Amino acid sequence: MDDLTTRVLDLALAIQQIPAPTFHEAERAEFVRLHFAGEGLADVATDSADNVYARLAGSGRHHETARISSKGTSSPKGKGPDNALVVSAHLDTVFPSGVDLHSEREPERILAPGIGDNSLGVAGLFGLVWALRARRLVLPGDLWLVANVCEEGLGNLRGIRAVVDRFGDGPLAYIVLEGMALGQVYHCGLGVRRYRITIRTPGGHSWIDYGQPSAIHELTALSTRLAALDLPRTPRSTLNIGVISGGSSVNTIAAEAMLELDLRSENAVTLEALAGQVEQMVHAARKPGVTVESDLIGQRPSGGLPAEHPLVRVAQECLRAAGVEPHLNIGSTDANLPLSLGLPSVTIGLTTGGRAHTVQEFINLPPLEKGLEQMLCLVSRVWEIV
Repeated sequence: MDDLTTRVLDLALAIQQIPAPTFHEAERAEFVRLHFAGEGLADVATDSADNVYARLAGSGRHHETARISSKGTSSPKGKGPDNALVVSAHLDTVFPSGVDLHSEREPERILAPGIGDNSLGVAGLFGLVWALRARRLVLPGDLWLVANVCEEGLGNLRGIRAVVDRFGDGPLAYIVLEGMALGQVYHCGLGVRRYRITIRTPGGHSWIDYGQPSAIHELTALSTRLAALDLPRTPRSTLNIGVISGGSSVNTIAAEAMLELDLRSENAVTLEALAGQVEQMVHAARKPGVTVESDLIGQRPSGGLPAEHPLVRVAQECLRAAGVEPHLNIGSTDANLPLSLGLPSVTIGLTTGGRAHTVQEFINLPPLEKGLEQMLCLVSRVWEIV
């Protein structure tokens, strides 16, 4: 294992040890901010969303270069930094603060909650700086590094929204780093809708008021109908009830119960139709003594780059150059936001691993050297394709 890989892994483990549930990333953000400053990067700052920014100055050449559009053609610069590239990685994890963050380091892998999603991605921002400096490479334009918040769960991409609001369509491209998924080039954003469905009834005593509607009984019946929805295989679409709660005691007819529902589809029209079916089922569940409310709690817009787009093509070439066979893919990542606005963006992984979003999460160590190499290659070549 070379020195760069070792440094990145050591930093990833230090980041992983700092709890960072979605909406509570401030401690990890401050850690990253101090390390950005320690690297001597310019314009180190934290915005109102708790995103952390730093700039590695480029040579300033090719200032008249236009941004590559989502269709692969050039377009005028926008409000953002001229001739710059934005590389981001999300700070937050799916784990609440009380989860044991114990890590185990084995010869060929590291096991730790959140190590691949996304402590390694954040450490990759520093690995990029170290690699550029070690090879004495000066990019033609500025490199903006961003550790952003609220990618997971109900964060609803709040962090990357603030990043894109700040930079607009000025950057040449947005590159998103994830710790795992090496070999994948996510060039399309998977549309997501998330709902909280709440059922309320008068409630009562399980014996005395037997026969009165129970919010839990009504919710479980609705859950069964939702789970039985016939989803299309093509375009691939999914439905998941991820949270369910309600009631107050075993001998009480529940007055309130709630579930949280996640809908996804590769096709925006299909997703809209699926959401419509859910709304119809919610409406049909209403009856005297039973109120049913549906609240939209999350929405990830879809969008994508064609496979022949220069950014997608070069991302694949860099993987092959590193000895990794590339695969084009669709996913729900921070890239959804810029892609939905027609801005060039891809998400890449730094190594392989498994059991993401569980306390058994792990990353494989041998592929990381190749992952860092493909990242450096892609970043270095962005200015060539505009």
